[in-house]
Amino acid sequence: MNGWFLKSAGVAAAILFLSAVPSCTMVTADQDPPAAHGGSVRPNDLATQATPAWKPGVILSAETGEPSSFEDWLPRLRGVDVVYLGEEHQNPEHIKAALLVLRSLLAQGRRPLLGMEMFSWDGQPALDRYVAGETDADQQFLEAVRWKQNWGGAFEDYAPLVAFAREHKLPVLALNPPRPLVRRVVKDGVEAVVKGEEAARWGMKGEELVEDAGYREAIIGQLKACHGGGTDRDYEGMYEASLFRDEGMAKTIADSLARMATDGDPTRGPFVSYTGGGHIQYRLPVPNRVQRRVGPGVKQMTIYMTSFEPARPDEVRDLLIRHIADYLWLTPVGPQGPPRRCR
Repeated sequence: MNGWFLKSAGVAAAILFLSAVPSCTMVTADQDPPAAHGGSVRPNDLATQATPAWKPGVILSAETGEPSSFEDWLPRLRGVDVVYLGEEHQNPEHIKAALLVLRSLLAQGRRPLLGMEMFSWDGQPALDRYVAGETDADQQFLEAVRWKQNWGGAFEDYAPLVAFAREHKLPVLALNPPRPLVRRVVKDGVEAVVKGEEAARWGMKGEELVEDAGYREAIIGQLKACHGGGTDRDYEGMYEASLFRDEGMAKTIADSLARMATDGDPTRGPFVSYTGGGHIQYRLPVPNRVQRRVGPGVKQMTIYMTSFEPARPDEVRDLLIRHIADYLWLTPVGPQGPPRRCR
């Protein structure tokens, strides 16, 4: 889930939210990159960089600060196995950006796979039928994919992505574990859940869920900053829900890469992961877990999409200096206005 939460949401609401929709990782305004990640705030060379080139549509390298047009940046996708697009939820400009990536890959003769946080594993059969053209995106489809139960937002926000995949017969993979399973993690703890039969049903029984110090530091720190007043158990439950979801997403991507490696189709790929930006921050939530599962040879790229307001360039500088992702894609502000960071 995208990481823009207000303190006023409250701990109880956050726990309910995490049990209902994908895990929430938050980028707070003042938090340094997690030390255990091996990162620290980068040198202040970017802080004095002029910003005339910063405008919607520009893609900035977090390594150099160099701005590129989409056309100039596109060749950097060559040879990449997984492309992570991190969105601000309910920003149609980010859907347009994702469609631009997919269209460009098709134009290069590639057949990308699209993974979406907005669907859960229990909706995969219905999603497959829709993409195959066997059903329409009507109320029956939404019920079959358990949209309301697993995501709950307006399907219209994401319909263009799913419709594009259907038009071009591109596989769409549900990235998230089912809501009831995540609720059980919040209630009973992740250690108990991965030993149970419900986890076995979804291929998660006995699954290794790696405790990464940098990830824990980032998630717990952000939860406390954005949802003050909780107990240690509150935060641990939310943290374990995040861990379970991110590990589940990583498993879905890694399993897909393994299938692609054996299907004999050289045009297949890359895997395009479309989630909230919080799932890719510092590569900790999902990308590093995919690398652990697949091996060090997997080539991954993270792109953090963010609304750009010329009057607030410091927010862009902050994300670059903290190296939130490999690239920062500046987009127009969505109809709901710029995201607000908790402080």
